Amino acid sequence: MALHIPFLSRLHIWEYFSLMLSVLLIALESLIAVITIALPTPIINVCYRLTRSIWDKLSSPTSRRNRQKKKAVWSAIATASDFTELCDLYGYYAEEHIVQTGDGYLLGLHRLGWRRGEEDVRVNAGPGKGGVKKKVVYMHHGLMMNSEVWVCLSEKERCLPFELVDRGYDVWLGNNRGNKYSKKCVHTAPTSTAFWNFSMDQFAFHDIPDSIAYILSTTHQPSLSYVGFSQGTAQAFATLSIHPTLNDKVDVFIALAPAMSPKGLTSGIVDSFVKASPDVLFLAFGRRAILGSATMWQSILYPPIFVRLIDTSLRFLFGWTGNNITPHQKLASYPHLYSFTSTKSVVHWFQIIRNGVFQMYDDEAPNPITSNRAKYYKVAKFPTKNIKTPIVLVYGGSDSLVDINVMLRELPRHTIAKEIPHYEHLDFLWASSVHELVFPHVFEALDEYAGIDGYHEQRKEKRFRSPGRYRGLLPESGALPGPEGDDGGDESSSSPSALRARKVSQNTRRISFSEKPEAIPNSQPQSTPAPISRIPHPATSQAAVSGRLHSPVQSSPSVPPPALRTPNQHVADSPAGSLNASQITARSSTSRPEGWWSSDEVAGTGHSGPTTPELLQRSPSRQSFD
Repeated sequence: MALHIPFLSRLHIWEYFSLMLSVLLIALESLIAVITIALPTPIINVCYRLTRSIWDKLSSPTSRRNRQKKKAVWSAIATASDFTELCDLYGYYAEEHIVQTGDGYLLGLHRLGWRRGEEDVRVNAGPGKGGVKKKVVYMHHGLMMNSEVWVCLSEKERCLPFELVDRGYDVWLGNNRGNKYSKKCVHTAPTSTAFWNFSMDQFAFHDIPDSIAYILSTTHQPSLSYVGFSQGTAQAFATLSIHPTLNDKVDVFIALAPAMSPKGLTSGIVDSFVKASPDVLFLAFGRRAILGSATMWQSILYPPIFVRLIDTSLRFLFGWTGNNITPHQKLASYPHLYSFTSTKSVVHWFQIIRNGVFQMYDDEAPNPITSNRAKYYKVAKFPTKNIKTPIVLVYGGSDSLVDINVMLRELPRHTIAKEIPHYEHLDFLWASSVHELVFPHVFEALDEYAGIDGYHEQRKEKRFRSPGRYRGLLPESGALPGPEGDDGGDESSSSPSALRARKVSQNTRRISFSEKPEAIPNSQPQSTPAPISRIPHPATSQAAVSGRLHSPVQSSPSVPPPALRTPNQHVADSPAGSLNASQITARSSTSRPEGWWSSDEVAGTGHSGPTTPELLQRSPSRQSFD
């Protein structure tokens, strides 16, 4: 039997050792951060050049050539200073808005409402003011992030906000209090401890509902669609559960890599923190912003070394490999990965993981000596089963932060769950195949539920129907890009062909798609000039999506959504030809939670030929990034 320390806690003796080692490492990191802040800029530059020289000597010639070949792309994205500059690299105009919450925090909102070339068109200006009316989509980031994570991709067709804009949506992107774009309050300054005294409770009671109210007021629309990632989904779960009237203002909630009650962390050392008292975490990280020295490491380390450091940390904490994200995409996006948040919001997640319950913040630290505390004290849970908004979960089968069984038990019966077996957490933002495996589910849900005026009212009546057949649009899980290291060859992404197949088991909580949706009144078509981008794109992918991206919002996309396929269509009708019986995986519906759907249940085709990226002709008026 394991040795326990009496009267102190339920931790084992080795967990105390791991805990003390973690505290020492955090103290060392804080000391290095203080020293670095005190160093002058020339010394920091010397450290940067030194790490670059060491890395180049250790790298192979092939690795150096690959980095130089993609440097024109990733360097421009990695060094972009803010959200608007990232959008400007691809030729999109972005607006910045400020919303004040009920408790005085000023939150930054970003708006992408115009296709390239239609910046002079009025969008959702209101009745009698002309312009065009577009459906509104609100997107929200994850923990310790900001809105930049949605747009720091190395190819435009893999950027979900840009794809939604080109499909005719009015896209808004939110930010949590305390991060890069929301670091201001009318009552307190960021230098005070009171400013950082917030957790997910404040996100749910103020940030999300106040942001949605501002967006609907500005766009003169009755409702919007919500797309969240990671903690952005948890905030929506919490918000919709405690604001009943807000459910009428959200057409559909699409949760990418949903987070509600994670199973835990892979690292035993960090897992000891999860089980420890929150006071220990406040002692280690303070009561203000957490991991504020992350920007310091980025400034003194050569980018490939910084990427390797992030990958090692993610593997240590969560067991993620990052194989689905290309090296040049990591070089472009990792500098935009971190943003400020409070230590209290991270402690809140530790409480949820420790208790296994999606609960509000526990302000009363538990006494380890008192064993019957639960008998007299109960922390309020977020009543997520009260949510009336349609919910579509798209989660990764290799995501260690998702416990789909627990999640489905706590969500209403109309929840739809779709699994991408090989995907990890960050793959839903930056994977090389995200536009082929994830985007079709997003577009399908938006086409099915989102609407304007009378169309919206008609679709609301069809939200809750009996389960029906589902026809998936996914390539087979084997058609994936292999792991790419620094010594990999050409980093161009492959294009696995999509396959439409029939679902084997019918016992899922699925909304019927047998009825063809009514046509939406067409808005005024806008002429779109030739795309102007400051980032080179693969020529083949641009040609493939150009016709679809510039269609008006009401026109159907070139690839019909899976839900609108004819149920009587056979697998043999697929362009990939007929399938062998061994290619179809049939599982008993009684061996998994109700409402569960997996892409393992559809067969797939092999790889299509890899596409070689060709740099587009750059405009003479644009400055080169080389």
